Amino acid sequence: MKTRLLLGLLSASMLLPLAGGAYAAGYGGTSYRVIDLGDPAGGPVSQGNTNNQPGWVAGWSLQSDSTMQAELWAHGSALSLGTLGSAALNSAVAWPNRNDHGVVVGISETNELQPLGESWSCFLAVFFVADGHVCRGFVWRDGRMSPLPTLGGDNGFATGVNNRGEIVGWAENRTHDPTCDEFTNTGQVLQFEAVMWVPGGEVGGAGTDSDYRAIELSPYPGDLDGAATAINQWGDAVGISGICDGAIGGGTAEHMVMWRHGQAARELPTLGGAYWNTPMDINDRGNVAGFSDLPGDGPTIAQANFQAFFWSTHPYLCNGATLPGGGTCNLGALGPNLISQALGVNNLDQVVGVSQVVIGSSLQNHAFIWQNGRMADLNDLVAPGTTLTLTIAQDINDRGEITGQATTPSGATVAFEAVPVSVTATP
Repeated sequence: MKTRLLLGLLSASMLLPLAGGAYAAGYGGTSYRVIDLGDPAGGPVSQGNTNNQPGWVAGWSLQSDSTMQAELWAHGSALSLGTLGSAALNSAVAWPNRNDHGVVVGISETNELQPLGESWSCFLAVFFVADGHVCRGFVWRDGRMSPLPTLGGDNGFATGVNNRGEIVGWAENRTHDPTCDEFTNTGQVLQFEAVMWVPGGEVGGAGTDSDYRAIELSPYPGDLDGAATAINQWGDAVGISGICDGAIGGGTAEHMVMWRHGQAARELPTLGGAYWNTPMDINDRGNVAGFSDLPGDGPTIAQANFQAFFWSTHPYLCNGATLPGGGTCNLGALGPNLISQALGVNNLDQVVGVSQVVIGSSLQNHAFIWQNGRMADLNDLVAPGTTLTLTIAQDINDRGEITGQATTPSGATVAFEAVPVSVTATP
């Protein structure tokens, strides 16, 4: 799992100069027209976190009262999706969705207060302000937001959905897990497990008006807790497995796993670290992108040293060399000794994410795209006239359209959409 933007909480071990455009080699012929989606709620911050094949963008927008609301940009307009409670609560679409038929999933606070005083993943991973409310995964369809059932506990978190309406995420049960809060001071109490919610069947518990039922996805053998982060159109899901920790990664992300059709978790190879190993997305070819710690890491965010990765069982190019039998590629970062996260991957194996980058003497976050075995700063590929600085690339659809977060010259933080256009190289 990711805590808002993990890169913003880390410092580079070394600050080395980065020559502008150095990573754009091999990307000639493609440029990106960047659209400022703005902040429709009138607040200071918005972010696009997913875009489907029809071009819908979903994410969140900060309200003038500093609450966050799930937002949908479609057909040239923006729509707030509301919350599972009062208008003064938080909601968000936080991870890549893969539904092209008008279904959106995410997380929302409810009117209920946390009975055990937990912060839960919604605040720790997404929301800016903790106000002590229970959080639930939601499904939004036909203009209505409905809560998803838990595994008997208080909180849930929905991440991805496919065209079959299968939804993944994680949810609490009623077990008081002794491994909770082991490395962090988050107040986590209840055990949580990866979940696939499927349409039909029983209504999922008191106060749940969704017609989805929750199916637990078992953690890796020997682990106690887990979370599913993404699902493809075939029903293959990926996620993390480990101890309870603080419900935000760290010790919960000791193992990266894949579930095929809800069956037992298969371990995916990491980059050698013990913590923060997180697959963020999976495409229909079964290829996975995410971030993984290197050796020498630790369970707290200050000890994390993750790098973006791509994993496949098919032959592909990794940093200029062919991996004939597939495997895991460390995608690196936009400069040496820096940190990066891969966040989305499409069916063309184009990967997008965020990397630290050194501009002068300043350490910043920049959006990247990785394709054909090479990483490029997305800012080096934008069409002339773009005034935004693209800081996070969160998702990419099969048309190559990218969404994420950017900053304006005035310092505002806005959602963006980057649309690829063909350009003619100058002889």
